[in-house]
Order: sequence, then C-alpha cells, then structure tokens
Amino acid sequence: MSQPVGRVPQRRNARSNRARILATARQELGRNPDVTLEELARAAGVVRRTLFGHFPGRAALLEALAEEATEALHAAVSSGARTTEPADRALARFTLALWPVGDRYRMLLALARRDLGMDRVAGILEPARVRVAAILEQGQRDGIFHTQLPAPVLSAGLEAMTVALLEEVNTGALEDDGTRVAVTTLVAAGVPEKRAQIVVDEVAAAER
Repeated sequence: MSQPVGRVPQRRNARSNRARILATARQELGRNPDVTLEELARAAGVVRRTLFGHFPGRAALLEALAEEATEALHAAVSSGARTTEPADRALARFTLALWPVGDRYRMLLALARRDLGMDRVAGILEPARVRVAAILEQGQRDGIFHTQLPAPVLSAGLEAMTVALLEEVNTGALEDDGTRVAVTTLVAAGVPEKRAQIVVDEVAAAER
C-alpha cells in the first residue's frame, strides 16, 4: 500500500515541534521552574493544542526531559571513558565531557525533589556515579588522589560540589566551559593545583 501523500512532512513537522518544545522547556524552566505549559507553548511558538498533543501534562514533559538527560549522560560517560590513562587525566576528561550535559539540563536540579523525585534523579546519575567512583579508586591506589576519604564518599562530595557550581550557573554567578570546574575537581581530589591545570589544559586541547 502506498504511503498517504503528506504523511512524511506531517511526521517531520511533529518531530520538529517536539524538539522545539523540549529546547524551549530547558531554557524557560531554567529561568522559572513554575512556568506554565501555556507559557511554554507561547515561548516555543506553537499553539496550546500542539504542546498538549506531545505532552499531555507537566509530568510528561519533565519525564521527556529526564529521558533526554539520561541519554546525553550515557553518551558523555561513554565518550569520557579511557582504560589506559592515569586517573587524573581520566577524571579531567570525564568532568569536561559531563559539564556540557549538566549545564544543558541544570534546570532539572531545581525540579528534582518537587517534580521528578530523588529516585528518578538517582537513576539518571547512576552511570556517572559508577564511573567516577572507579576513577577515584584507581587514583587512590596509584597515589594520585588523596585517601582522606573513601572513594564513594569522595565521589559524593565531588558530585555535591558540581551540583552547587551548576546552581551558581543558574544564578548567573558563574560562567565556565568546564575547564575551571575540572581543575577544581582535580584539586579537591588531591592533585596539586599546577599539575591539575596542566592535566586539564592537555586533555581539553586533545579533545578540541
């Protein structure tokens, strides 16, 4: 059976509308977590019926953003994984790969407890947490990172610091492409500042 005329353009328009709505939601929710779906529809340049056709409610929209964040995080974890490099370079590479994802979806931090629930957020972050803990354990074994804290505890502390820095981006107090955060992360893990700066500069240059 031949495909009805106009079906492909309609599907393409639907995908385009959905992507535009999600992109607008990331931006507007970062500015105002209480923005309404009607306001999002206007900001996205679509009618209310179009938005509700894709996302019948706020929960559906936030779940779609959470799915996007999960996919992006998985991709960042995979791209930042190297098995044969020193732990300080691995942590720098991981932080640089992850920062754009955190920056893009930082509005989820404001919505986590109220709308998504901490269990859902924990599920999104699990691959990153596993990877960081493995890097820290390797670095502690190799004498690169300090051993004042067990690797899982140190990992939790670094995560909390990163979340706090992302919140500072939300307020406009911090602008960073990830390099300063990566240096700070290495220093917090026990790498001397000068060495941390060199490692991050080298990794960033190689990635570019």
